[in-house]
Amino acid sequence: MAYRASLRVRGCVTTIAMAWLAATSTSAQVRIDAGAIEGLPADAGGVRPYLGIPYAAPPVGDLRWQEPRPAGPWQGVRRATAFGSRCMQGRIFGDMVFRDEPSEDCLFLNVWTPAASSDARLPVMVWIHGGGFQAGSGSEPRQDGARLARKGVVVVSMNYRLGVFGFLAHPELTKASAHGASGNYGLMDQIAALRWVKANIAAFGGDPGNVTIFGESAGSFAVSGLMASPPAAGLFHRAIGESGAFFNVGAGALATKNLAESERAGQAFGESLAAASIAALRAKPAQELLDAALKRNGFRFAPTIDGHVVPSHVPDTYAAGKQHRVPLLAGWNADEIRMGVVLSKPTAQSFATIVRQQFGDRADDVLRVYPATSDPEAVESAASLASDQFIGHATWKWVETHAKTAGAPVYRFSFDRKIPVPAGMVVKGIPVTSADVGARHAGEIEYVFGTLDSSPNVPWEAVDRRLSDQMMTYWTNFARTGDPNGPGVPTWPRYDGATDAPVLHLDTDVRSVPDAHRARYQLLDSIASKPGNR
Repeated sequence: MAYRASLRVRGCVTTIAMAWLAATSTSAQVRIDAGAIEGLPADAGGVRPYLGIPYAAPPVGDLRWQEPRPAGPWQGVRRATAFGSRCMQGRIFGDMVFRDEPSEDCLFLNVWTPAASSDARLPVMVWIHGGGFQAGSGSEPRQDGARLARKGVVVVSMNYRLGVFGFLAHPELTKASAHGASGNYGLMDQIAALRWVKANIAAFGGDPGNVTIFGESAGSFAVSGLMASPPAAGLFHRAIGESGAFFNVGAGALATKNLAESERAGQAFGESLAAASIAALRAKPAQELLDAALKRNGFRFAPTIDGHVVPSHVPDTYAAGKQHRVPLLAGWNADEIRMGVVLSKPTAQSFATIVRQQFGDRADDVLRVYPATSDPEAVESAASLASDQFIGHATWKWVETHAKTAGAPVYRFSFDRKIPVPAGMVVKGIPVTSADVGARHAGEIEYVFGTLDSSPNVPWEAVDRRLSDQMMTYWTNFARTGDPNGPGVPTWPRYDGATDAPVLHLDTDVRSVPDAHRARYQLLDSIASKPGNR
């Protein structure tokens, strides 16, 4: 009897302990659908990281160029204390710093949670990194989710297949697909990660019914694409885009191609490696495939209009009001690629010549909104035109179209802070100042995540830390309610696409004013809408 009584007591204690473990994410252990995981200790702000969690099976061998499959279960407790491998990629962007190693086995995600209990039901923010669909990883220090999570949200970041591994299309793959589609495996990975979030995030104190996707550059392109993707329906409830959307035109690196064109490119790539079949390509070592793709053009493989994940030209989906009608917060940086233009030293004469060569009979119209009556003015106009063509116009068109067709709240920003640069900064042998760099592409990331200290050589000022805190507040308020407004930040009015619609300018002085550059985007839009420019 004593023995049985002891068992009952021990069983009761075990039951209580297990219930406590399931109910609190202050414990290092959490149970998800594939098994138990153990994260790192909570930091000084009460945020606990869980790193390197597999959200899908390794996409290797026969699973190379297939839809992601569920991650297999494991026995015991899996340690989630280090970042998983980043996806195969070349050294393409010098500003990317990683805390992981490359591998084809790379479908991992990370969770930062401040929740004291799995009953917390906190808003969830799922980050999609940039890098032109060719590079990037959730391990970058500037994208660490800890400080953002301190604002009362659960932050998730993911790796997804890149380049030739993420976006190769091929007739054989199309034929084998249940959807009659190929390519877009990287986008499928993102959707698989969102499905994982829906199934598992409650264990970390997150609310699967309140998920915000947010991303920068290619990550922002992906956000715009997921909003138009039927397989992503119901997996997120708000969206944030920073510099980029699938509303770009022409033959740019991220312009979506039709399936037939992408299939031909995939076939040609295989033939260049003497691999006439998918089986032969799957037999190739991952490094050989990567090296070949980088030699031929690192931006060869990007998202495709496949009829499934991307059912049609993304702007057409939005124009028809068939996108997911979720609240949207989006914008871009004032000086996306200013530095490259400044270093090229355009003059009034050279800028006018380039404009006439590029725009022909519309050149005079372009020079009216991008004037060049002097050399200094030409530098400013050349920088603005380059940034608008690169990112600004496409993001503007996304915001405009969603505002008109979605019937959902839209908030638009312009990140204007001329970011400090290290003392004595030199690029290509030329000294560079903060004014030369301006509000550069990707420069807002450290502000959004509160990770200014990940760049210790930059002479950050108090105004930068204040701006970062304001941006984190706006972003997390929006994730919480679909409205960025709240105590402690200037009012951010909704954007409706009208001529006098307000834009929030994020700078040392945060303010909301009507768009001063609307004529530029409207002109570029009229040029882009001409037949043959899509």
